[in-house]
Amino acid sequence: MVIVTFGRGCAGGPGDRVDRMRRLGPDVLAGAFVSALAVAMGALVVFDRSIADGLSAPRWVWAALFAAFLLAQTAGMWWEDRLPDRLVRACFAAQVVLAPVLVLTAPTAGWLPILLVFTSTFAVYRVSGSSVAVIVAVFTCCVGVSVAIRGGRISEIALIASIYGALQVASALSVTAQLRQARLRRELAVAHAELRTASALLDDSSRADERLRIARELHDVLGHQLTALSLELEVASHQVPGPAREHVVRARTIARDLLGDVRATVGEVRSRTPVLGESLDRLVAQLPEPVVHLTVDPDIRVDEARAVAVVRCVQEMITNTIRHANAEEMWIEVTADPAGALSVSVRDDGRASADFEPGHGLQGIRERIEGLGGTVTFSVDRGFAVQATVPAP
Repeated sequence: MVIVTFGRGCAGGPGDRVDRMRRLGPDVLAGAFVSALAVAMGALVVFDRSIADGLSAPRWVWAALFAAFLLAQTAGMWWEDRLPDRLVRACFAAQVVLAPVLVLTAPTAGWLPILLVFTSTFAVYRVSGSSVAVIVAVFTCCVGVSVAIRGGRISEIALIASIYGALQVASALSVTAQLRQARLRRELAVAHAELRTASALLDDSSRADERLRIARELHDVLGHQLTALSLELEVASHQVPGPAREHVVRARTIARDLLGDVRATVGEVRSRTPVLGESLDRLVAQLPEPVVHLTVDPDIRVDEARAVAVVRCVQEMITNTIRHANAEEMWIEVTADPAGALSVSVRDDGRASADFEPGHGLQGIRERIEGLGGTVTFSVDRGFAVQATVPAP
């Protein structure tokens, strides 16, 4: 069994640990900062009497609303992968409603509108650009109303509302740019995987064509000449008298043996099958993301149809993981039983919904494998997994 890891540093080594810190650091630190800042602001409003006295709602009511906002923010930010999508959308809707309510009912907490900035930034992940623009506009108006409630002058209202409006716009544009870069990286990784697959299959096809050409040349040229030589020696053996006949007979035997060796070599060259492990190595090598752990039985030999099916299915799973799962690592294992049946297992550690509907790519995997008489199962368990079995031809 050969196990090879491809990606941004070998798993478990220093490079991988540094890479994990680099990948997780910005998102985790930003999320922790937002959560901690939100908790601190809520605590100040509740426990600072000078601010609490300015609340337009009972303190316990405001505290309950803030707790609900904090719960919705935490669920949407930290538990998104574990919750149903409709519940995540409900958490976002709760944030959009509760954030301006909290700001308007605590007008003396001048720094509280930062909650609106957090919420409008989070909106970029959840709704369209036009919806984000509406949310930013409404939140900016809420900031102005909050300043007016506490008796601010027109100039102060305009200035503070403009500042928070600009903060929201800047944050939303920054996140939009980051999401666009992430999308472009995914598209590049998908194109890279597709190109590597095409290259691997083309290499296999080119080698197969070259083997067939060599086999034909051996059979048509060398085989024909050896056959003619053997016939000539057969005739000569009946016409040469005396001791020379023994040498002619020996030469005829050698020619026949050589012709048999050529035919055996031609048959071996024609029947030689692609090395599946090499094709999969070329497919996942230098893949920018995710980190791929490839395990292939080195003794596997398959016909061209099964090799193409397995390579195409693995490629589809890689592109599916890159597009949808946001996975950091992926495990691919290909084994064969004594009868020659193949077992292909692919899983990742990314996002996966238990109520997923197979798209065109997964349907294509099923059709390819079932077309060869095999079976495919899809499952969700700490990521997405595919188990395929391809019988021997």
